[in-house]
Amino acid sequence: MRLRELTAGWDGLTILGAQDPEITRVTSDSRRVIPGALFVAVRGGHEDGHRFLRDAAARGAVAVAGDDREALARVEGPPELARVVVPDARPWLGRVAARWFGDPSHRLGLVGVTGTNGKTTTTHLIRAIFDAAGRRTGLLGTVRYAIGDEVRAATHTTPDAETLQALLAEMVDRGVTDAVMEVSSHALAQDRTAGCAFDVGVFTNLTQDHLDFHGTMEAYAAAKRRLFEHLGEPNPKSRPTRAVINRDDPWWETMARASRAPVWTYGLTAEADVHPESVESSVSGIRCRAVTPRGRVDLTSPLVGSYNLSNLLAAVAVGVSQDLSIDAVREGVARMDRVPGRFEKVEAGQDFTVVVDYAHTEDALRRVLTVARELCRGRLIAVFGCGGDRDPGKRAPMGRAAASLSDLVILTSDNPRSEDPLAIIAAIEGGVRDGLAARSPARPSAFSSQPYLTLPDRREAIERAVQTAERGDLIVLAGKGHEDYQIVGTARVPFDDRLVAEEAIARRLALQVRSA
Repeated sequence: MRLRELTAGWDGLTILGAQDPEITRVTSDSRRVIPGALFVAVRGGHEDGHRFLRDAAARGAVAVAGDDREALARVEGPPELARVVVPDARPWLGRVAARWFGDPSHRLGLVGVTGTNGKTTTTHLIRAIFDAAGRRTGLLGTVRYAIGDEVRAATHTTPDAETLQALLAEMVDRGVTDAVMEVSSHALAQDRTAGCAFDVGVFTNLTQDHLDFHGTMEAYAAAKRRLFEHLGEPNPKSRPTRAVINRDDPWWETMARASRAPVWTYGLTAEADVHPESVESSVSGIRCRAVTPRGRVDLTSPLVGSYNLSNLLAAVAVGVSQDLSIDAVREGVARMDRVPGRFEKVEAGQDFTVVVDYAHTEDALRRVLTVARELCRGRLIAVFGCGGDRDPGKRAPMGRAAASLSDLVILTSDNPRSEDPLAIIAAIEGGVRDGLAARSPARPSAFSSQPYLTLPDRREAIERAVQTAERGDLIVLAGKGHEDYQIVGTARVPFDDRLVAEEAIARRLALQVRSA
Protein backbone atom coordinates (compact mmCIF):
# COMPACT_ATOMS: atom_id res chain seq x y z
CA MET A 1 0.00 0.00 0.00
CA ARG A 2 1.28 3.46 -0.86
CA LEU A 3 1.45 6.33 1.64
CA ARG A 4 -1.23 8.45 -0.05
CA GLU A 5 -3.74 5.61 0.07
CA LEU A 6 -2.80 4.85 3.66
CA THR A 7 -3.37 8.45 4.80
CA ALA A 8 -6.24 9.50 2.52
CA GLY A 9 -9.22 11.31 4.03
CA TRP A 10 -7.73 12.41 7.35
CA ASP A 11 -7.84 16.10 8.26
CA GLY A 12 -4.93 18.02 9.75
CA LEU A 13 -2.24 15.86 8.17
CA THR A 14 0.79 17.22 6.31
CA ILE A 15 3.31 15.21 4.29
CA LEU A 16 6.78 16.72 3.96
CA GLY A 17 9.45 15.36 1.63
CA ALA A 18 8.61 12.34 -0.50
CA GLN A 19 4.86 12.19 -1.04
CA ASP A 20 3.91 8.61 -1.91
CA PRO A 21 6.40 5.85 -1.08
CA GLU A 22 5.36 2.20 -0.99
CA ILE A 23 4.81 1.09 2.63
CA THR A 24 5.76 -2.41 3.79
CA ARG A 25 4.92 -2.19 7.51
CA VAL A 26 3.39 0.15 10.09
CA THR A 27 5.01 0.21 13.53
CA SER A 28 5.69 2.43 16.54
CA ASP A 29 8.68 0.34 17.65
CA SER A 30 11.90 1.34 15.90
CA ARG A 31 13.25 -2.17 16.53
CA ARG A 32 10.51 -3.57 14.29
CA VAL A 33 11.34 -1.27 11.38
CA ILE A 34 12.16 -3.02 8.12
CA PRO A 35 13.03 -1.43 4.76
CA GLY A 36 9.93 0.34 3.49
CA ALA A 37 8.28 0.76 6.90
CA LEU A 38 6.20 3.66 8.19
CA PHE A 39 7.43 4.46 11.70
CA VAL A 40 4.96 6.33 13.94
CA ALA A 41 6.57 8.23 16.83
CA VAL A 42 4.32 8.05 19.89
CA ARG A 43 4.91 9.67 23.27
CA GLY A 44 4.78 6.98 25.98
CA GLY A 45 5.01 6.94 29.74
CA HIS A 46 8.77 6.39 29.72
CA GLU A 47 9.95 7.27 26.21
CA ASP A 48 9.11 9.73 23.44
CA GLY A 49 9.10 7.95 20.10
CA HIS A 50 10.36 11.10 18.39
CA ARG A 51 13.76 10.29 19.91
CA PHE A 52 13.93 7.24 17.64
CA LEU A 53 13.08 8.91 14.32
CA ARG A 54 16.71 8.89 13.18
CA ASP A 55 17.10 5.23 14.20
CA ALA A 56 13.98 4.30 12.21
CA ALA A 57 15.27 6.12 9.13
CA ALA A 58 18.63 4.37 9.48
CA ARG A 59 16.88 1.00 9.60
CA GLY A 60 15.17 1.65 6.28
CA ALA A 61 11.92 3.43 7.08
CA VAL A 62 10.64 5.28 4.00
CA ALA A 63 8.18 7.34 6.06
CA VAL A 64 8.17 8.64 9.63
CA ALA A 65 5.18 10.20 11.37
CA GLY A 66 4.56 12.06 14.60
CA ASP A 67 2.98 15.13 16.16
CA ASP A 68 6.25 17.03 16.77
CA ARG A 69 6.78 18.94 13.51
CA GLU A 70 10.18 20.28 14.54
CA ALA A 71 11.50 16.83 15.45
CA LEU A 72 10.31 15.45 12.12
CA ALA A 73 11.92 18.31 10.21
CA ARG A 74 15.26 17.61 11.90
CA VAL A 75 15.35 13.94 10.90
CA GLU A 76 18.27 13.19 8.63
CA GLY A 77 17.43 10.76 5.87
CA PRO A 78 17.50 10.15 2.15
CA PRO A 79 15.53 12.44 -0.19
CA GLU A 80 12.89 9.73 -0.58
CA LEU A 81 12.04 9.84 3.17
CA ALA A 82 8.48 11.07 3.81
CA ARG A 83 7.73 12.98 7.01
CA VAL A 84 4.08 12.88 8.09
CA VAL A 85 2.91 15.49 10.60
CA VAL A 86 -0.31 14.50 12.40
CA PRO A 87 -2.34 16.29 15.10
CA ASP A 88 -2.06 13.47 17.67
CA ALA A 89 0.14 10.46 16.96
CA ARG A 90 -1.38 8.08 19.49
CA PRO A 91 -4.89 7.66 18.05
CA TRP A 92 -3.51 8.09 14.53
CA LEU A 93 -1.30 5.02 15.04
CA GLY A 94 -4.34 2.86 15.78
CA ARG A 95 -6.26 4.17 12.79
CA VAL A 96 -3.38 3.87 10.33
CA ALA A 97 -2.57 0.36 11.61
CA ALA A 98 -6.21 -0.61 11.13
CA ARG A 99 -6.19 0.72 7.57
CA TRP A 100 -2.89 -1.04 6.83
CA PHE A 101 -4.46 -4.37 7.86
CA GLY A 102 -7.65 -3.70 5.88
CA ASP A 103 -9.82 -2.41 8.75
CA PRO A 104 -10.45 -5.91 10.15
CA SER A 105 -12.96 -4.73 12.76
CA HIS A 106 -15.22 -3.64 9.87
CA ARG A 107 -15.38 -7.30 8.85
CA LEU A 108 -15.93 -8.74 12.33
CA GLY A 109 -18.50 -8.33 15.03
CA LEU A 110 -16.52 -6.77 17.89
CA VAL A 111 -17.39 -6.76 21.60
CA GLY A 112 -15.19 -4.89 24.09
CA VAL A 113 -15.42 -5.50 27.83
CA THR A 114 -13.91 -3.02 30.28
CA GLY A 115 -13.98 -2.76 34.08
CA THR A 116 -11.76 -3.41 37.07
CA ASN A 117 -12.99 -6.93 37.75
CA GLY A 118 -14.92 -9.55 35.79
CA LYS A 119 -13.54 -8.86 32.32
CA THR A 120 -12.01 -12.28 31.78
CA THR A 121 -15.00 -14.34 32.94
CA THR A 122 -17.43 -12.11 31.06
CA THR A 123 -15.51 -12.35 27.77
CA HIS A 124 -15.32 -16.14 28.08
CA LEU A 125 -19.07 -16.29 28.70
CA ILE A 126 -19.82 -14.06 25.72
CA ARG A 127 -17.61 -16.20 23.51
CA ALA A 128 -19.42 -19.35 24.67
CA ILE A 129 -22.80 -17.79 23.85
CA PHE A 130 -21.65 -16.68 20.39
CA ASP A 131 -20.19 -20.12 19.69
CA ALA A 132 -23.46 -21.75 20.77
CA ALA A 133 -25.24 -19.52 18.24
CA GLY A 134 -23.05 -20.92 15.46
CA ARG A 135 -20.69 -17.97 15.27
CA ARG A 136 -16.95 -18.52 14.93
CA THR A 137 -15.59 -16.40 17.76
CA GLY A 138 -12.11 -15.11 18.58
CA LEU A 139 -10.96 -13.99 22.00
CA LEU A 140 -8.34 -11.51 23.22
CA GLY A 141 -7.72 -11.12 26.94
CA THR A 142 -5.64 -11.49 30.05
CA VAL A 143 -5.37 -15.28 29.96
CA ARG A 144 -5.11 -16.11 26.26
CA TYR A 145 -5.67 -15.14 22.67
CA ALA A 146 -7.90 -17.49 20.65
CA ILE A 147 -7.43 -17.03 16.89
CA GLY A 148 -9.69 -19.48 15.12
CA ASP A 149 -8.72 -22.91 16.46
CA GLU A 150 -5.33 -21.73 17.72
CA VAL A 151 -4.85 -20.66 21.34
CA ARG A 152 -1.84 -18.53 22.33
CA ALA A 153 -0.61 -17.26 25.67
CA ALA A 154 -1.56 -13.60 26.12
CA THR A 155 1.19 -11.00 26.27
CA HIS A 156 -1.07 -8.15 27.43
CA THR A 157 -4.73 -7.81 28.40
CA THR A 158 -5.03 -5.51 25.38
CA PRO A 159 -2.02 -5.58 23.01
CA ASP A 160 -0.43 -2.53 21.36
CA ALA A 161 -2.25 -0.98 18.41
CA GLU A 162 -0.37 -2.66 15.57
CA THR A 163 -0.41 -6.08 17.26
CA LEU A 164 -4.12 -5.73 17.98
CA GLN A 165 -4.94 -4.94 14.36
CA ALA A 166 -2.70 -7.79 13.17
CA LEU A 167 -4.53 -10.24 15.44
CA LEU A 168 -7.95 -9.04 14.26
CA ALA A 169 -6.81 -9.34 10.63
CA GLU A 170 -5.59 -12.87 11.31
CA MET A 171 -9.02 -13.70 12.72
CA VAL A 172 -10.66 -12.46 9.53
CA ASP A 173 -8.28 -14.55 7.42
CA ARG A 174 -9.16 -17.64 9.47
CA GLY A 175 -12.90 -17.23 9.04
CA VAL A 176 -13.69 -15.79 12.46
CA THR A 177 -17.01 -13.92 12.41
CA ASP A 178 -16.92 -12.24 15.83
CA ALA A 179 -14.24 -11.19 18.31
CA VAL A 180 -14.61 -10.59 22.04
CA MET A 181 -11.85 -8.69 23.80
CA GLU A 182 -10.93 -7.32 27.18
CA VAL A 183 -10.20 -3.61 26.99
CA SER A 184 -7.92 -2.38 29.76
CA SER A 185 -7.87 1.16 31.11
CA HIS A 186 -4.23 1.45 30.04
CA ALA A 187 -5.20 0.54 26.48
CA LEU A 188 -7.99 3.13 26.43
CA ALA A 189 -5.80 5.86 27.93
CA GLN A 190 -3.11 5.08 25.35
CA ASP A 191 -5.53 4.87 22.38
CA ARG A 192 -4.51 1.30 21.57
CA THR A 193 -8.07 0.55 20.42
CA ALA A 194 -8.30 3.53 18.05
CA GLY A 195 -9.35 2.12 14.70
CA CYS A 196 -11.54 -0.56 16.31
CA ALA A 197 -15.24 -0.43 15.40
CA PHE A 198 -16.93 -1.90 18.47
CA ASP A 199 -20.51 -3.11 18.15
CA VAL A 200 -20.92 -3.63 21.89
CA GLY A 201 -19.12 -2.05 24.83
CA VAL A 202 -19.55 -3.64 28.26
CA PHE A 203 -18.80 -1.99 31.60
CA THR A 204 -18.50 -4.41 34.55
CA ASN A 205 -17.45 -2.22 37.50
CA LEU A 206 -14.92 0.30 38.75
CA THR A 207 -13.01 -0.15 41.99
CA GLN A 208 -9.57 0.98 43.13
CA ASP A 209 -6.72 -0.31 40.96
CA HIS A 210 -4.02 1.07 38.66
CA LEU A 211 -3.85 4.42 40.47
CA ASP A 212 -0.09 4.22 40.06
CA PHE A 213 -0.86 4.88 36.37
CA HIS A 214 -4.06 6.96 36.42
CA GLY A 215 -3.46 8.96 39.60
CA THR A 216 -7.10 9.36 40.66
CA MET A 217 -10.34 7.39 40.45
CA GLU A 218 -11.75 10.17 38.28
CA ALA A 219 -8.93 9.75 35.75
CA TYR A 220 -9.37 5.97 35.92
CA ALA A 221 -13.09 6.36 35.18
CA ALA A 222 -12.34 8.79 32.35
CA ALA A 223 -10.17 6.15 30.71
CA LYS A 224 -12.92 3.53 30.96
CA ARG A 225 -15.46 6.03 29.63
CA ARG A 226 -13.54 6.37 26.36
CA LEU A 227 -14.81 2.99 25.19
CA PHE A 228 -18.35 4.37 25.24
CA GLU A 229 -17.51 7.79 23.84
CA HIS A 230 -16.48 6.12 20.59
CA LEU A 231 -19.24 3.51 20.58
CA GLY A 232 -21.73 4.09 17.80
CA GLU A 233 -19.37 5.94 15.46
CA PRO A 234 -20.28 5.31 11.79
CA ASN A 235 -18.90 2.11 10.26
CA PRO A 236 -19.90 -0.06 7.30
CA LYS A 237 -21.34 -2.85 9.47
CA SER A 238 -25.07 -3.36 9.92
CA ARG A 239 -24.89 -4.99 13.36
CA PRO A 240 -26.83 -3.65 16.37
CA THR A 241 -24.75 -1.30 18.52
CA ARG A 242 -25.20 -1.28 22.31
CA ALA A 243 -23.59 -0.12 25.51
CA VAL A 244 -24.13 -2.78 28.18
CA ILE A 245 -23.67 -1.20 31.62
CA ASN A 246 -23.68 -2.66 35.14
CA ARG A 247 -26.37 -0.65 36.90
CA ASP A 248 -25.25 -1.96 40.29
CA ASP A 249 -21.97 -0.05 40.03
CA PRO A 250 -21.82 3.56 41.34
CA TRP A 251 -20.11 4.69 38.11
CA TRP A 252 -22.80 3.32 35.79
CA GLU A 253 -24.37 6.67 34.94
CA THR A 254 -20.96 8.12 34.05
CA MET A 255 -20.50 5.38 31.47
CA ALA A 256 -24.09 5.47 30.24
CA ARG A 257 -24.04 9.24 29.65
CA ALA A 258 -20.86 8.90 27.59
CA SER A 259 -22.35 6.40 25.16
CA ARG A 260 -23.31 7.41 21.64
CA ALA A 261 -25.06 4.05 21.28
CA PRO A 262 -28.30 2.85 22.91
CA VAL A 263 -27.75 1.72 26.51
CA TRP A 264 -28.90 -1.53 28.08
CA THR A 265 -28.28 -1.99 31.79
CA TYR A 266 -27.87 -5.21 33.70
CA GLY A 267 -27.84 -5.82 37.43
CA LEU A 268 -29.30 -7.62 40.39
CA THR A 269 -32.27 -5.27 40.86
CA ALA A 270 -35.43 -4.98 38.78
CA GLU A 271 -34.49 -1.47 37.58
CA ALA A 272 -31.95 -3.01 35.20
CA ASP A 273 -32.98 -4.01 31.67
CA VAL A 274 -31.47 -7.46 32.26
CA HIS A 275 -31.94 -8.79 35.79
CA PRO A 276 -32.62 -12.03 37.65
CA GLU A 277 -36.22 -12.87 38.50
CA SER A 278 -35.28 -15.82 40.67
CA VAL A 279 -31.90 -17.14 41.79
CA GLU A 280 -30.63 -20.35 43.37
CA SER A 281 -26.94 -20.30 44.28
CA SER A 282 -24.97 -23.18 45.78
CA VAL A 283 -21.60 -24.88 45.75
CA SER A 284 -22.72 -26.53 42.50
CA GLY A 285 -23.30 -23.25 40.71
CA ILE A 286 -26.04 -20.79 39.80
CA ARG A 287 -29.58 -21.35 38.53
CA CYS A 288 -31.65 -18.32 37.66
CA ARG A 289 -34.35 -16.95 35.42
CA ALA A 290 -33.19 -13.74 33.77
CA VAL A 291 -35.51 -11.06 32.44
CA THR A 292 -34.31 -9.41 29.20
CA PRO A 293 -35.78 -6.95 26.69
CA ARG A 294 -36.36 -9.97 24.40
CA GLY A 295 -38.01 -12.25 26.96
CA ARG A 296 -37.04 -14.52 29.83
CA VAL A 297 -34.24 -17.09 29.80
CA ASP A 298 -33.57 -19.89 32.29
CA LEU A 299 -29.87 -20.19 33.06
CA THR A 300 -27.81 -22.94 34.66
CA SER A 301 -24.12 -22.33 35.25
CA PRO A 302 -21.42 -24.13 37.25
CA LEU A 303 -19.92 -20.75 38.17
CA VAL A 304 -20.41 -19.72 41.80
CA GLY A 305 -21.01 -16.46 43.64
CA SER A 306 -23.04 -13.29 43.21
CA TYR A 307 -20.21 -11.63 41.28
CA ASN A 308 -20.43 -14.40 38.70
CA LEU A 309 -24.19 -13.91 38.53
CA SER A 310 -23.39 -10.33 37.51
CA ASN A 311 -20.95 -11.60 34.87
CA LEU A 312 -23.62 -14.00 33.57
CA LEU A 313 -26.15 -11.18 33.23
CA ALA A 314 -23.62 -9.06 31.31
CA ALA A 315 -23.00 -11.88 28.84
CA VAL A 316 -26.72 -12.55 28.46
CA ALA A 317 -27.32 -8.86 27.73
CA VAL A 318 -24.67 -8.92 25.01
CA GLY A 319 -26.06 -12.05 23.39
CA VAL A 320 -29.63 -10.78 23.39
CA SER A 321 -28.54 -7.34 22.14
CA GLN A 322 -26.99 -9.02 19.11
CA ASP A 323 -30.25 -10.83 18.33
CA LEU A 324 -28.94 -14.27 19.26
CA SER A 325 -31.59 -16.82 20.17
CA ILE A 326 -32.62 -17.47 23.76
CA ASP A 327 -31.63 -21.12 23.21
CA ALA A 328 -28.10 -20.08 22.21
CA VAL A 329 -27.80 -17.85 25.27
CA ARG A 330 -28.96 -20.67 27.54
CA GLU A 331 -26.67 -23.24 25.93
CA GLY A 332 -23.63 -20.96 25.94
CA VAL A 333 -23.98 -20.15 29.63
CA ALA A 334 -24.33 -23.84 30.52
CA ARG A 335 -21.36 -24.77 28.34
CA MET A 336 -18.84 -22.40 29.95
CA ASP A 337 -17.65 -24.23 33.05
CA ARG A 338 -14.24 -22.83 33.96
CA VAL A 339 -11.97 -19.86 33.39
CA PRO A 340 -8.30 -20.48 34.22
CA GLY A 341 -7.33 -18.90 37.52
CA ARG A 342 -10.83 -17.68 38.36
CA PHE A 343 -12.05 -19.51 41.48
CA GLU A 344 -10.30 -22.52 39.99
CA LYS A 345 -10.27 -25.57 42.23
CA VAL A 346 -7.10 -27.58 42.83
CA GLU A 347 -8.22 -31.17 43.35
CA ALA A 348 -5.53 -33.69 44.26
CA GLY A 349 -7.33 -36.08 46.60
CA GLN A 350 -7.36 -33.87 49.70
CA ASP A 351 -10.29 -33.57 52.14
CA PHE A 352 -10.21 -29.76 52.11
CA THR A 353 -10.75 -27.28 49.28
CA VAL A 354 -8.11 -25.19 47.54
CA VAL A 355 -9.07 -22.51 45.03
CA VAL A 356 -6.83 -20.22 42.98
CA ASP A 357 -8.13 -16.81 41.99
CA TYR A 358 -6.73 -13.75 40.23
CA ALA A 359 -8.29 -11.37 42.79
CA HIS A 360 -5.75 -8.57 43.17
CA THR A 361 -7.90 -5.63 44.25
CA GLU A 362 -9.79 -5.03 47.50
CA ASP A 363 -13.16 -5.42 45.78
CA ALA A 364 -12.19 -8.64 43.98
CA LEU A 365 -10.63 -10.15 47.10
CA ARG A 366 -13.67 -9.26 49.19
CA ARG A 367 -16.00 -10.84 46.62
CA VAL A 368 -13.98 -14.04 46.36
CA LEU A 369 -13.61 -14.42 50.12
CA THR A 370 -17.32 -13.72 50.64
CA VAL A 371 -18.22 -16.57 48.30
CA ALA A 372 -15.56 -18.78 49.87
CA ARG A 373 -17.00 -18.06 53.32
CA GLU A 374 -20.47 -19.08 52.10
CA LEU A 375 -19.14 -22.35 50.66
CA CYS A 376 -16.72 -23.18 53.47
CA ARG A 377 -17.77 -25.87 55.95
CA GLY A 378 -14.70 -25.35 58.11
CA ARG A 379 -12.10 -22.60 58.41
CA LEU A 380 -11.20 -20.10 55.71
CA ILE A 381 -7.49 -19.53 55.01
CA ALA A 382 -6.43 -16.69 52.69
CA VAL A 383 -2.97 -16.56 51.12
CA PHE A 384 -2.10 -13.42 49.16
CA GLY A 385 0.26 -10.51 48.57
CA CYS A 386 0.30 -7.36 46.44
CA GLY A 387 2.26 -6.57 43.31
CA GLY A 388 5.33 -4.37 43.53
CA ASP A 389 5.65 -1.17 41.46
CA ARG A 390 1.85 -1.03 41.35
CA ASP A 391 -0.82 1.02 43.15
CA PRO A 392 0.32 0.98 46.80
CA GLY A 393 -2.96 2.48 47.99
CA LYS A 394 -4.79 -0.83 47.70
CA ARG A 395 -2.46 -2.79 50.01
CA ALA A 396 -3.93 -1.90 53.41
CA PRO A 397 -7.55 -2.16 52.14
CA MET A 398 -6.82 -5.66 50.82
CA GLY A 399 -5.41 -6.57 54.23
CA ARG A 400 -8.55 -5.29 55.96
CA ALA A 401 -10.78 -7.26 53.58
CA ALA A 402 -8.85 -10.48 54.15
CA ALA A 403 -8.80 -10.11 57.93
CA SER A 404 -12.52 -9.34 58.12
CA LEU A 405 -13.52 -12.46 56.17
CA SER A 406 -10.85 -15.10 56.85
CA ASP A 407 -9.97 -17.19 59.88
CA LEU A 408 -6.28 -17.19 58.98
CA VAL A 409 -4.43 -14.75 56.70
CA ILE A 410 -1.01 -15.68 55.35
CA LEU A 411 0.72 -12.66 53.85
CA THR A 412 3.27 -13.42 51.17
CA SER A 413 4.78 -12.12 47.93
CA ASP A 414 2.88 -11.63 44.69
CA ASN A 415 5.06 -10.15 41.92
CA PRO A 416 7.38 -7.94 44.01
CA ARG A 417 9.25 -6.60 40.96
CA SER A 418 11.76 -3.97 42.12
CA GLU A 419 10.23 -3.44 45.58
CA ASP A 420 11.29 -5.07 48.84
CA PRO A 421 8.75 -7.87 49.50
CA LEU A 422 8.90 -7.18 53.25
CA ALA A 423 7.97 -3.52 52.69
CA ILE A 424 4.96 -4.56 50.61
CA ILE A 425 3.88 -7.04 53.28
CA ALA A 426 4.29 -4.40 56.00
CA ALA A 427 1.86 -2.12 54.14
CA ILE A 428 -0.70 -4.94 53.89
CA GLU A 429 -0.11 -5.91 57.52
CA GLY A 430 -1.35 -2.54 58.76
CA GLY A 431 -4.69 -3.22 57.10
CA VAL A 432 -4.81 -6.75 58.50
CA ARG A 433 -4.40 -5.43 62.04
CA ASP A 434 -7.17 -2.88 61.45
CA GLY A 435 -9.42 -5.61 60.10
CA LEU A 436 -8.77 -7.87 63.07
CA ALA A 437 -9.52 -5.04 65.50
CA ALA A 438 -12.83 -4.38 63.77
CA ARG A 439 -13.83 -8.04 63.55
CA SER A 440 -17.16 -8.82 65.19
CA PRO A 441 -16.91 -10.59 68.58
CA ALA A 442 -19.73 -12.81 67.32
CA ARG A 443 -17.29 -14.39 64.87
CA PRO A 444 -14.09 -15.20 66.73
CA SER A 445 -11.25 -16.61 64.65
CA ALA A 446 -10.44 -20.31 64.83
CA PHE A 447 -6.83 -19.07 64.95
CA SER A 448 -7.33 -16.52 67.72
CA SER A 449 -3.80 -16.93 69.08
CA GLN A 450 -2.21 -16.20 65.70
CA PRO A 451 -4.78 -15.02 63.12
CA TYR A 452 -2.18 -14.02 60.55
CA LEU A 453 1.32 -15.00 59.42
CA THR A 454 3.91 -13.35 57.22
CA LEU A 455 5.85 -15.71 54.94
CA PRO A 456 7.50 -13.75 52.08
CA ASP A 457 8.35 -16.94 50.15
CA ARG A 458 5.12 -17.73 48.28
CA ARG A 459 5.96 -21.42 47.97
CA GLU A 460 6.48 -21.64 51.73
CA ALA A 461 3.22 -19.74 52.33
CA ILE A 462 1.23 -22.17 50.18
CA GLU A 463 2.95 -25.12 51.86
CA ARG A 464 2.03 -23.76 55.30
CA ALA A 465 -1.61 -23.27 54.29
CA VAL A 466 -1.86 -26.82 52.96
CA GLN A 467 -0.18 -28.33 56.03
CA THR A 468 -2.46 -26.27 58.34
CA ALA A 469 -5.76 -27.14 56.64
CA GLU A 470 -8.15 -29.64 58.18
CA ARG A 471 -11.12 -31.53 56.73
CA GLY A 472 -13.73 -29.08 55.42
CA ASP A 473 -11.40 -26.06 55.40
CA LEU A 474 -11.09 -23.84 52.34
CA ILE A 475 -7.85 -22.21 51.18
CA VAL A 476 -7.93 -19.25 48.78
CA LEU A 477 -4.68 -18.56 46.94
CA ALA A 478 -5.32 -15.05 45.63
CA GLY A 479 -3.61 -12.58 43.36
CA LYS A 480 -1.92 -14.56 40.61
CA GLY A 481 -4.64 -16.79 39.20
CA HIS A 482 -3.67 -18.12 35.77
CA GLU A 483 -0.14 -16.71 35.89
CA ASP A 484 2.62 -19.30 35.61
CA TYR A 485 5.44 -17.00 36.68
CA GLN A 486 6.55 -14.65 39.44
CA ILE A 487 8.35 -11.38 38.71
CA VAL A 488 11.20 -10.86 41.17
CA GLY A 489 13.32 -7.83 40.34
CA THR A 490 13.46 -7.97 36.55
CA ALA A 491 13.50 -11.79 36.44
CA ARG A 492 10.44 -13.78 35.38
CA VAL A 493 10.64 -16.94 37.50
CA PRO A 494 8.44 -19.99 36.75
CA PHE A 495 5.74 -20.21 39.43
CA ASP A 496 2.17 -21.50 39.19
CA ASP A 497 -0.03 -21.44 42.31
CA ARG A 498 -1.97 -24.44 41.01
CA LEU A 499 1.10 -26.62 40.53
CA VAL A 500 2.69 -25.51 43.80
CA ALA A 501 -0.53 -26.34 45.66
CA GLU A 502 -0.75 -29.76 43.98
CA GLU A 503 2.83 -30.52 45.02
CA ALA A 504 2.17 -29.42 48.61
CA ILE A 505 -0.96 -31.57 48.79
CA ALA A 506 0.93 -34.57 47.38
CA ARG A 507 3.61 -34.19 50.06
CA ARG A 508 0.98 -33.99 52.79
CA LEU A 509 -0.88 -37.06 51.53
CA ALA A 510 2.37 -39.02 51.18
CA LEU A 511 3.29 -38.15 54.76
CA GLN A 512 -0.13 -39.29 55.96
CA VAL A 513 0.32 -42.64 54.19
CA ARG A 514 3.74 -43.16 55.78
CA SER A 515 2.37 -42.26 59.20
CA ALA A 516 -0.61 -44.62 58.92
